[in-house]
Amino acid sequence: MRILGAIFILSALIAAIIFLSPEPEGFPILEYHQVTDEQLDPVFEVYNVPPAEFAAQLDYLQAEGYTTITLQDFMRAVHGKAALPAKPIVLTFDDGYADNYSTMLPILEAHAMTAVVYVITNELGKKNYLTVDELKDMQRRGLEIGSHTSDHLPLTSADATTCRRQIRESKIFLEWSGLQTIYSLSYPNGAFNAEIEKILREENYLTAVTGEAGLNTLSTNPYELYRVHIRKPRFGLTEFKFRLWKAKFFAKVRNIF
Repeated sequence: MRILGAIFILSALIAAIIFLSPEPEGFPILEYHQVTDEQLDPVFEVYNVPPAEFAAQLDYLQAEGYTTITLQDFMRAVHGKAALPAKPIVLTFDDGYADNYSTMLPILEAHAMTAVVYVITNELGKKNYLTVDELKDMQRRGLEIGSHTSDHLPLTSADATTCRRQIRESKIFLEWSGLQTIYSLSYPNGAFNAEIEKILREENYLTAVTGEAGLNTLSTNPYELYRVHIRKPRFGLTEFKFRLWKAKFFAKVRNIF
């Protein structure tokens, strides 16, 4: 019982420290996948935010004073070439689903917002995936296009040669297809290590997003940017607000410990 009591007191103390600590600095990066009303396989449905829910989330962000930026905007600020808005946020979309163009983009533009779309290049043009022409149009309309590798292989489980090929070939394919320079990568499954970061630098990537929740500042390692996953909401905006709070919570924990 004494041990349990000590654990409870310690837990309460840690919770109090976190709760009372100052609000962390930095901005969130949100991770989306699909935005559609279509019936999806249950495996994928959890990654889908229905259009009405997505529009409500953007309404909330605007009401809270957020301004969307791209990761190229972020890097310009890092290098002193531009200033970030007072309350920046980055919206990212992984995999490259067709509804990102047909459904997500009109909602985004109706809110005068931007985003970063990460594509699996060997899926482009297949059923339910974006085409190269759609990616070009998204770029023309102010979105940033990034790589999600060629085949979405878990890079941390692959050898160095395979990692480099997945990272390099996806970038080359997009650029040779007529898109503007690709600077950012989303790690498949959010997993990364120092060797993969080294490859990204050598292949002229400037940023990469992870699957770890938190907030980002101009001093955050640009190859280890924190990102919070936005799943299909079961409790409407309450759940969305919780996801934003989760990013702040993990930023607080890192600041303290």
